[in-house]
Amino acid sequence: MRHKVKNRNIVKPELKYNNEHVAKFINYVMESGKKNTARTIVYKALDVIKEKEKVDDAIIIFEDALRNAGPTVEVRSRRVGGANYQVPREVRAERRLQLAMRWIVAASRGKKGRPMHEKLADELILASKNEGEAIRKKENVHKMAEANKAFAHFAW
Repeated sequence: MRHKVKNRNIVKPELKYNNEHVAKFINYVMESGKKNTARTIVYKALDVIKEKEKVDDAIIIFEDALRNAGPTVEVRSRRVGGANYQVPREVRAERRLQLAMRWIVAASRGKKGRPMHEKLADELILASKNEGEAIRKKENVHKMAEANKAFAHFAW
């Protein structure tokens, strides 16, 4: 059995919005150690969300997007008696948040022809409305888990 991770890196809340999830999200957007560029992209994306959705606080839409894009169950590969089974497992809260951020950023990067902050803002807005590429990815993961729930008894 795995030991509990004791030295997990705690991300400090970032300065502008005083939110830990935004700070973590900036780290997911960052490429090649360019944190200032990533910070600018995320801040601009949140400003675009404020403009498009006509809300006072873009963080509400951001949090909704993360909540909607995170899967509740996923399949993990398990070897039993010479055969590999896709065993559905519940997803921990930290991993759910991590997958949601990863899928939103990947969906934004997959689009072409516009600045990153606009693509990111669009993906966040779509995810907050339960639409978009990241939500489609979550639904595929849920379908896989549903299809393989016959193997749930292998989860121990």
